[in-house]
Amino acid sequence: MLDRMAVGDLPAKHHLALRGPMGQLRYEHCLTRSGFDGPYTILYHEHRPHAVEATVAARQPPALENAEGAAEVGPARWLRRRHYRTYDFEGAGAAAEARLPVLFSPDVTLSIVKPTLSDSVYFMNGDADELVFVRAGHGTVRSVFGDLEFGELDYVCLPKGMVYRFVIEGACELLLIECSSGFGLPEQWRNEVGQLRMDAPYCHRDFRRPTFRGPIDEGIRDVVVKRAGSYYNVRYEHSPLDVVGWDGTVYPWSFPILAFQPRVSSVHLPPTWHGTFSARGVLVCSFVPRPLDFHPDAIPCPYPHSSVDVDEVLYYVSGDFSSRSGVQPGSLTLHPRGIPHGPHPGRYEASIGVRQTNEVAVMLDCYQPLSPTIWAKNVEDLAYEQSFFER
Repeated sequence: MLDRMAVGDLPAKHHLALRGPMGQLRYEHCLTRSGFDGPYTILYHEHRPHAVEATVAARQPPALENAEGAAEVGPARWLRRRHYRTYDFEGAGAAAEARLPVLFSPDVTLSIVKPTLSDSVYFMNGDADELVFVRAGHGTVRSVFGDLEFGELDYVCLPKGMVYRFVIEGACELLLIECSSGFGLPEQWRNEVGQLRMDAPYCHRDFRRPTFRGPIDEGIRDVVVKRAGSYYNVRYEHSPLDVVGWDGTVYPWSFPILAFQPRVSSVHLPPTWHGTFSARGVLVCSFVPRPLDFHPDAIPCPYPHSSVDVDEVLYYVSGDFSSRSGVQPGSLTLHPRGIPHGPHPGRYEASIGVRQTNEVAVMLDCYQPLSPTIWAKNVEDLAYEQSFFER
């Protein structure tokens, strides 16, 4: 949550009657977190927002059919570092139906989405907040809150329970991070009133909010709802985007990764200094172009380490990745807890004296062990583990 917004037609106080120009009553709709104890937004609809009906029984999305069978079994479960060539996935269809889960745990699901078409239905995730990283493409998230434009190298946060659809211009390539506990900004970057501190790596001005234009009727009545890992189809009697105003702190926003202000030190800083977003069991870090360590004997390349409490995931976006060989934009690597991990042979030594990096990457530290899906197995680089021993 960023800060409070209030747009459109609103009554003087919440839970009071709001009427249209002909005296018709508007319908208050509370979108709440943590029951009624957490952040919330109140939306005002022209029609009853709960006038929905189920149209099709629940179905399991094809990519996650038989979740146990989707996880690796037998010798393939050997503890090893892994590289997934997600750039090999083919783009097809709309975002609501093009999700390919790669890694998952009770806290988080990581998917690659490569839509080529705008959504023809609305979507609502009832399981998790969604943080989307846009590696390529641009478009608009159209929702009950208005229009939110996004472009290449943007993060886009889509709150749980929000009805929306992607309107894209050409093909997109997205990393989708679903967290069941909700996303937020790390506490260390906020002061006691919730404002971003002056020494935080970003400021409130860096975040883009939705543009509210009042009620919209696109002729779409169907909404695909994700709940407990299954997809449900429901239908509205009217446009679900019939909102005349809203007030609160739960809404979508976007943030360009290049607006992140990196820290620089005389010696190598741990990834927590690059922490950008957090959720239960997950820290999302942003690596952007920056000067490197300035001590005359500094080793800028990440040191070998045993993070015994986390699985580390890196999504490579662009630039030269100082610690890795054989990866490219669109690569996704998993370095699991239990074994040390670090740079490829020669990379640690070669980094001495380097003063600048142009890399862009998204990293996740995950406290629950991650399991790969069958989609991950289909694009795994089986030679990756051996690459740590080649000279």
